Amino acid sequence: MSSTPTATPTTAPVPVPEEVGCLYDRLTALDTEAVGGSLHLGYWDVDDNDTPLVEAADRLTDMMTDRLRIDESHRVLDIGCGVGQPAMRISRRTGAHVTGIAISKDQIARASALAEGAGLSGRVEFRHADAMELPFPDNSFDAAIAIESIFHMPDRGRVLDEIRRVLRPGGRLVLTDFFERGPVPAEKQPAVDRLLRDFIMTLARPEDYVPLLRDAGLRFVELLDITEQSVRQTFEQMSQGSQEMQTVFDEEAEEKFSPASMIGVDEFGSVLLTAQKPL
Repeated sequence: MSSTPTATPTTAPVPVPEEVGCLYDRLTALDTEAVGGSLHLGYWDVDDNDTPLVEAADRLTDMMTDRLRIDESHRVLDIGCGVGQPAMRISRRTGAHVTGIAISKDQIARASALAEGAGLSGRVEFRHADAMELPFPDNSFDAAIAIESIFHMPDRGRVLDEIRRVLRPGGRLVLTDFFERGPVPAEKQPAVDRLLRDFIMTLARPEDYVPLLRDAGLRFVELLDITEQSVRQTFEQMSQGSQEMQTVFDEEAEEKFSPASMIGVDEFGSVLLTAQKPL
């Protein structure tokens, strides 16, 4: 039973998977070494803002991985795997077999090449796929992770339905999503609108997640607001080298997204969610 995304005060067009794929094809062409090949938020402990984004991004991946409770006997699905760095890190840390999917063909090609070069092609694999129509049988995976990917999808409820279907009983899901912590002041709204437009994403409302999970047949475990540890620090570090990113956005847009414009938007938040398929 899928559920359409609930509207929020900040509105954005419903994402189109093909357009998201093209966006990440273009982003894949960028040099992402500064963030270890990962394009997601970092996590900083209190008073730890000097940690480089590459290390903070790994820390967030590790926090999410620990919540999966996996080891070398488990199979993990990475939904929106990017160029594969989190999947490879998960496999190295836990020994688990990880299958990553992405809507971007270029990301899958890059991820597969990186895994082969790292000697992990036997434990990590990547497939081009749409999370709203997962190409896997029921009960295929012991756990699933989605790092900043569900906000690119037209229907969060349908994605959760599919995740529940492919998870084995007792399997855990850990994801991160962006949400509006409070009303965005009018003077900050253009920056948020540009972010949603250029990255083809929508915002969630945390209070919607419990009913979304229930409708999908998943059990709520934890909802953690990680905004204070993640958002501002990530945008601050991204703003130091964001010029190359501007080249991937719509050339006809009057103004393009800039990480610096989001540094003071404290109403823009990030949430970490853990759920489980009942036994």
